[in-house]
Amino acid sequence: MTKHFEATFESLSGYKCPEWFRDAKFGIWSHWGPQSVPMYGDWYARNMYIEGSQQYLYHIRHYGHPSKFGYKDLVKLWHAENFDPEGLMDLYYKSGARYFMSQATHHDNFFNYDSKVNRFNSVNFGPHKDICGLWKKAADKRGMPFGMSEHLGASFAWWTVNKLSDTEGPYAGVPYDGNDPENRDFYHDNYEYIDAVKDNRSRMPVWYTKNRKYHEYWYNSVREMVDLYRPDLIYTDGGLPFGDIGVSGADDPNYKVGLDFLSYYYNTAAERSGDGTVVYLQKDRRPEFYKIGTLDIEKSQLTDISPDPWHTDTCIGNWFYDVKQVYKKPGHIIEMLVDIVSKNGCMLLNVLQKPDGTIDDEAKYILDGIGKWFAINSEGIYGTRPWRIAAEGASRVNPEGFTERKVDWMSGDYRFTAKNNVVYAFVMAAPADGTAVIRSFTERVKDVSLLGFGKCDFEQPFGALNVKLPEKLPSETANCLKITL
Repeated sequence: MTKHFEATFESLSGYKCPEWFRDAKFGIWSHWGPQSVPMYGDWYARNMYIEGSQQYLYHIRHYGHPSKFGYKDLVKLWHAENFDPEGLMDLYYKSGARYFMSQATHHDNFFNYDSKVNRFNSVNFGPHKDICGLWKKAADKRGMPFGMSEHLGASFAWWTVNKLSDTEGPYAGVPYDGNDPENRDFYHDNYEYIDAVKDNRSRMPVWYTKNRKYHEYWYNSVREMVDLYRPDLIYTDGGLPFGDIGVSGADDPNYKVGLDFLSYYYNTAAERSGDGTVVYLQKDRRPEFYKIGTLDIEKSQLTDISPDPWHTDTCIGNWFYDVKQVYKKPGHIIEMLVDIVSKNGCMLLNVLQKPDGTIDDEAKYILDGIGKWFAINSEGIYGTRPWRIAAEGASRVNPEGFTERKVDWMSGDYRFTAKNNVVYAFVMAAPADGTAVIRSFTERVKDVSLLGFGKCDFEQPFGALNVKLPEKLPSETANCLKITL
């Protein structure tokens, strides 16, 4: 194999984000697996072993005690009997998505493909289907780059709670099924963290383990994903394994396995089609770390333009299907996307699937709303780059993690993108008097039109661009002015 990248930070910092990714802007994620079965939210495989938690209470009252009916038994209830990847991919493409991400494995150590590394996978158990393979086939057919998300790095410590037992009640002292040696390869031999969790079960002892045997297991697993599916994107749920995100320096030897994998991923892609064709997403915000790939920010955003392309992953509701969850409205999601793209970002949206593989009517409604907006305004999104500023107006998103509150946009709030000699100005709140007033143009404007409507009358007195908008706007939110310079 011709080496294009060495397994060092210095070599990998020469990575360049590919243009196809910068052009695509919007993707859909299938964050789906056995944890969707109870339809009771994220981290079910962990919380069902945390005595007194909501998911523990649901589990014991719906399925039985985790000493008798554990996660390995829940896996067998995931059938995906109505899974239609072709039909769903049609919906996702129509909604405006131009790349797709399939969950390969979550923290639960269950693989959604035919793995030779891990026998607990969707071909041997549950659906008896190659979930990732079916998604890739559907994405390839529509020319959509295909990604795989791996959440495996945190699994070893995350799942220590399956080795515990209740402290009170009828099953006090009875070990949970994670103690069964027969399934130790699934539940992990992670007794080293027992003391760290037994007095505070909800607290993660660490995110990334220093257990070198587990590092080897992670490497073999993610390399297998690359060898089998040649994904255009890989998403790691955390920083580069296995250092401490935001803490460890580049000299930490625990990064070696992550660097080894990343050089392998880039080099195999380069062998096929040249440098810079794939994307690696991770969450360490220190430049010396994220520059070896592309920065991902979970359920939050940056406050201004980044010189480097970046990425947000978010969801319409919870990460796994949750009957209790309130969904975001289509307009909220669109406004988030516009704000992210104006700052040189892309957005990945998780669309929740039920355990049978279908999406509910509310999710279809959301996708339909996003798709109708894209049908009018996509010119101002796809293939654009940041303008000299991202925003005009006083309103800003809240950058605090995991909040994503809807912004109360005001007249005078705009978000900008650019392409060639055109600036696209998204009107975040329609002005009451029907005139958009934009103060950020120092150059003379040649022409203004409204996407979905046509040419607009405008004037540019005293340094402000005044655009007369039609009485009926083509979109319910974030209407887009095309301004030719």
